[in-house]
Amino acid sequence: MADVQQTSAGAGSGLPSAIWRPMADGVAILATLLCVGWALSLQRTLGLGLYPEQFFAAILGLIMALAFLSLPAKQGTTRTHVPWTDAALALLSVLTVGHIAVNFPDLVLVIFTRPPALWVPAVIVTLLLLETLRRATGWALVIIITVFLLYALFGDVVPGRLQGRPQNWQMLAGYMVVDANGILGLPMSIAATVVVTFILFGALLGITGGSQFFTDASMLLMGRFRGGSMKIAVMSSALFGAISGSAVANVVATGVVTIPMIKKDGYPAHKAAAIEAVASTGGQLMPPVMGASAFLMAELLSISYADVVKAALIPSLLFYIALLIQADLDAARLGIRRVAADLIPKGRTVLTGLHFMVCFGVLIYLLFWKNYLPERAALWASLALIITAMALGYRGERPKLRAIVGSLAQTGHGIVEIILISAASGIVIGVLNITGLSFNLTYLLVQIGGGSLIMLLALAAVVCLILGMGLPTLGVYVLLAALVAPALVELGIEPIAAHLYVMYFGMMSMITPPVALAAFAAASIAKASPMATGWASCKFGWSAFIIPVLFVFSPTLIMIGAPLDIGIAVITAILGVWLISAALAGFFGGKLGMGLRWLFGIFGLLALIPAGAFPGAGYTDIIGVIGGGAVMVLDILRSRRAAALQVTEGA
Repeated sequence: MADVQQTSAGAGSGLPSAIWRPMADGVAILATLLCVGWALSLQRTLGLGLYPEQFFAAILGLIMALAFLSLPAKQGTTRTHVPWTDAALALLSVLTVGHIAVNFPDLVLVIFTRPPALWVPAVIVTLLLLETLRRATGWALVIIITVFLLYALFGDVVPGRLQGRPQNWQMLAGYMVVDANGILGLPMSIAATVVVTFILFGALLGITGGSQFFTDASMLLMGRFRGGSMKIAVMSSALFGAISGSAVANVVATGVVTIPMIKKDGYPAHKAAAIEAVASTGGQLMPPVMGASAFLMAELLSISYADVVKAALIPSLLFYIALLIQADLDAARLGIRRVAADLIPKGRTVLTGLHFMVCFGVLIYLLFWKNYLPERAALWASLALIITAMALGYRGERPKLRAIVGSLAQTGHGIVEIILISAASGIVIGVLNITGLSFNLTYLLVQIGGGSLIMLLALAAVVCLILGMGLPTLGVYVLLAALVAPALVELGIEPIAAHLYVMYFGMMSMITPPVALAAFAAASIAKASPMATGWASCKFGWSAFIIPVLFVFSPTLIMIGAPLDIGIAVITAILGVWLISAALAGFFGGKLGMGLRWLFGIFGLLALIPAGAFPGAGYTDIIGVIGGGAVMVLDILRSRRAAALQVTEGA
């Protein structure tokens, strides 16, 4: 009803759909092509001496205009007409940001003299950015950014260690818009180059049939096992999430297939939604692509993207192993069998899509062996994908040229939220730099933690979950990397372990009530209670709350250490995950009583702790492995005796 009312109110009072939709698609295509051209360094080929900030400003102007054209002022409504006010704001976005882009070389030199030619458009751009951000993501991030700006202006009235240096508002506006530490800074650099090219890669996979191939392959691999529908959800979400890097997009793309399938097998709606939400959220940690946060992490730590992938590999595998084990044990406990044979695609059909693996081979080879920039590697992989898909197709279909062009528009629309979040994140970084808040907050967190690593980790986890409420993972990570990670590093944690820690807990806010975007998206598909789905997601995704604590104490789980130590840590961690999953499911060889569940859980926790976590942790590992193995064997023998007794009685 709200949509109908909104549409009726807008009818005839602005740009009709026949005009604004092609216009929006044109802007989206232009933004995508500019990003691709920049990634290929075409500006150098053409002899254009542009500052990177000029390019970022151009992209921001186009994306803000696209947001005003395509996003209604009231969230949750649709539009057939673009109101004249929104059309005017779109034009104003292009003109003001265009002014900054064209005159950037001169404006950047006069930040502290505060000329009107700088601060007037800077104020306008900041206000327009906050409005487009509100339309794209809601009020949460807008409020946070506003608080940071107010702190920059009135930091001197804040008592205690968080007291900051107050800034002149005209100078602050100019600094935020043209300085390399502001809106056009590092987050925009990553989003406008690396992230865009990988989103394009994901869009091309969608229109070429690659996404369907992953779902079919998952059904073929897992559909014949008990609880196959859950395992299909886990597998397909891991594969799709490794490319998309967006939890909500992953839920929507794969959940429409997997959630009804899981419900059909007899799972309650909220549990079916929870399984998909957790599996989709973990895609942001799954190499080789991961999410946008991983690319930003590489830049912030001044390491290669390959190093980030290497560190994230074992934790992500442990996460998905835990999900598959839980899916298997839950299915056994509930008596859920394999997927119906008529729903499983033929192996011969799936084999025709193996050419999709070529583009991944190209991507991995260029990233990790040839050390290409991620954006270049993604573009070459996209080219390989287009060539193989047009030559071989999938399920008898080949992508049309029109669909490939359409993927450019799809990419442009798909980057609106990420570009806006990245630009707004620059404001946070700018305030931290100009006011000294970064140092003050790090000092305060270390003081509150009392020098205790465990206390600081717990505090950091709570801060991560609170800041993550309602925010996309990229926005959460930028905040946490600036506010929390330095305090962890201060206490001696490996920098990459600290950043992965805050990324994990920031990511888990997507499934943690009271605001759990991925869980709520899955609940809407399953027609389940959002809060029930959120709590079920926390239980199903328990491993993601434990794994980051483990690699902080023992970096062997992020591949820092001797190969033998790393191998032992992985094996014992898998055993620990298996034991704890059995305890939570209440099933192993058969149904577990409360006493056995406690034993499984205790031995699992001991086995999960890496040997290098603390002095004497090697002994806990040994106890966990021996004790865990013993209770597993005993339960299997107990279950076999019970089964044999039933057969005897039945005879």
